[in-house]
Amino acid sequence: MTESVHQRICPFCEACCGLEVRMRDGKVIGIRGDDADVFSAGFICPKGVALKDLHEDPDRLRTPLIKREGRFVPASWDEAFAEIERRLPPLIAAHGKDTVGITLGNPTSHKFGLILYGARLIKALGTRNLFTASTLDQMPKQLSNGLMFGGWFTMAVPDIERCDFLLMLGANPMASNGSLWTVPDFRGKAKAMRARGGRIVVIDPRRTETAEIADEHHFIRPGADAFLLLGMVHTLFDENLVKLGRLAAHLNGVDEVQAAVKGFSADAVAARCGIPAATIRELARELARAERAAVYGRIGTCVQSFGTLNSWLVDVLNVLTGHLDEPGGAMFTKAAAFAANTAGPPGSGRGVVTGRWKSRVSAAPEVFGEVPMNCLAEEIETPGPGQVKALVTIASNPVLSAPNGPRLAAALDRLEFMVSMDIYVNETSRHADVILPGVSPLQDSHYDVPFPMFSHRNHARYSPAAQPMPDGHPPEWQTLMRLVAIAKGLGPKADVLALDDQYMADDVRKQAGEHADAVLAALSVRRGPERLLDLALRSGPYGDRFGQKPDGLNLDKVMAAPHGIDLGALQPRIPEVLRTPSGRIELAPAPLIADVQRAAADLQRPADEIVIVGRRHVRSNNSWMHNLPLLAKGPNRCTAQVHPDDARRLGLADGATARITGQGGRAVEAQVEVTDAMMPGVVSLPHGWGHDLPQTQMSVARERPGANLNAVLDDSVWDPLSGNAVLGGVPVTVTPA
Repeated sequence: MTESVHQRICPFCEACCGLEVRMRDGKVIGIRGDDADVFSAGFICPKGVALKDLHEDPDRLRTPLIKREGRFVPASWDEAFAEIERRLPPLIAAHGKDTVGITLGNPTSHKFGLILYGARLIKALGTRNLFTASTLDQMPKQLSNGLMFGGWFTMAVPDIERCDFLLMLGANPMASNGSLWTVPDFRGKAKAMRARGGRIVVIDPRRTETAEIADEHHFIRPGADAFLLLGMVHTLFDENLVKLGRLAAHLNGVDEVQAAVKGFSADAVAARCGIPAATIRELARELARAERAAVYGRIGTCVQSFGTLNSWLVDVLNVLTGHLDEPGGAMFTKAAAFAANTAGPPGSGRGVVTGRWKSRVSAAPEVFGEVPMNCLAEEIETPGPGQVKALVTIASNPVLSAPNGPRLAAALDRLEFMVSMDIYVNETSRHADVILPGVSPLQDSHYDVPFPMFSHRNHARYSPAAQPMPDGHPPEWQTLMRLVAIAKGLGPKADVLALDDQYMADDVRKQAGEHADAVLAALSVRRGPERLLDLALRSGPYGDRFGQKPDGLNLDKVMAAPHGIDLGALQPRIPEVLRTPSGRIELAPAPLIADVQRAAADLQRPADEIVIVGRRHVRSNNSWMHNLPLLAKGPNRCTAQVHPDDARRLGLADGATARITGQGGRAVEAQVEVTDAMMPGVVSLPHGWGHDLPQTQMSVARERPGANLNAVLDDSVWDPLSGNAVLGGVPVTVTPA
């Protein structure tokens, strides 16, 4: 028997914890946290241990599938690509490049081959119909980042290890270990913060796991975060609490913000928020008084009609109280690779542009090169030039994760051709004509591309494959390159290695100019995502610059450090981090100042009788995790949580079944859980369930299918600035089933 130990970055959530995987004769015999990991220091949650379940899951696809007469049959890779070649290019030739839609799901962020080479496929297809999980989650924050700082991922995150006061809205890092804030072992860091005298305040319509360990929790009416934040900003100006500090020399728009919030006093917004005016004012004062403080808003603030406004106001508060870009406040990571805010001349740039095109049916504006996921069904259903007739899905399940999943499922059946790259036959991929399987994370190497851009500490870590690729199974990046070859008219048997060389040479020549040949020679020992990573590391802010800085980073050095390389605590980065045309923080972008007027018109809207919000659990961040026995076991977590007062008023009994009906008439049923953790007038159902649809092949998930929250939500409603879906604060009717 041969035993081996492998270090691995956990691929299950944004915490990106370091794992130690023990294997014997190719079998996983144990997984624990890597105590020597420079970033997570041995922390692990149940998801990390469940990597064994994913690796061994008999439902996980290991061979391509082709649909014949309505049934999936196993096929060879050559047969699968031949079928794609036979059916996809003729559609593009007949109807144009926009006839193809692409969806990208959350797992692409945890596979660097998928995220780097998915970009190659998007470019090769040239379609404007790109839909990603970002518009179900985070696009408001990306847009506000871009408008304020000039970069989509120039993300200010709490410097929790030096923070004295942390105000969190719509965030539950006890369950997520951070989201758009990579912070493993949040519980330990929060405990240390409180032990040194720091305070944590949580604003949420549910007393979450994070609220339970906080110093203070306040219920808020779902969808009213913008009014709370506007009231706090108003208080800062009204009570002369604004202190800009060194940022004063780097700011545009302070006076415009003060004028915009004039009508949003704490007294004016209190009823809309469900929070007393005195509390709103005291929160603003405490934030202003704290020596080191940060405001952090997450998914609850994004998945509502004022998502972008919320995201902007969070950073407006950080700026106006002198806590942006200061130790212990909200700071900017300096990622070792792939970060646009470390490339080019520091301190100014082109900024971001949106609305370069609009979706064909609803005229939703393009943001970050994509249009809202909410628009996918209508783009398939509606005839005319540019109608989506073919779809490529990559690690995505929008039938469960997007609003009005039943409509989308029906639309997918109208497609003329669909390809899914996925590890399961799930609620979305069941509609495909061809499914191309991915591989277990243990069979693939990895480097986190996005998450070091918003980590609580600078670091660089690489995971080599712990197990060889299965015989005959191409690496995922090569699968994508074969699709690129088909899209470019080179056919399914094109030499993808040569094609990768060509792409790489083109990229390097744009970047390195007259030095391109020398750079290509230095990179020639690698191919695929490792070669892209080596280029990014060597040309990044800590890089060796291809010999110019001998002590700098390259992939060899990162690979030689199995527990990672610590690159230090976050440091102030303004003004060098900015990429706005003015070279300053734009505190009052015109679209956001205009959106304040939309909020003013909505301020007096009366409360709905009952609204629904989502929630997540540490064991089920994504729908596919429900098929892993370790994460699926335990009590029923897909319950409809309601306050005791609402239960009495609505005739609901704990443990009984409730029927939840959305405004479109679609309904789901779920077990009732009566709890005073809910704000009165709010019901909560978790995200990502509903595994009772036919033709799926997820046996564990089907045993306890749960109810699909998103089935009752309206796909015609989104944040008008970012296109993000509205997934919370939506009126529903709740009755006994």
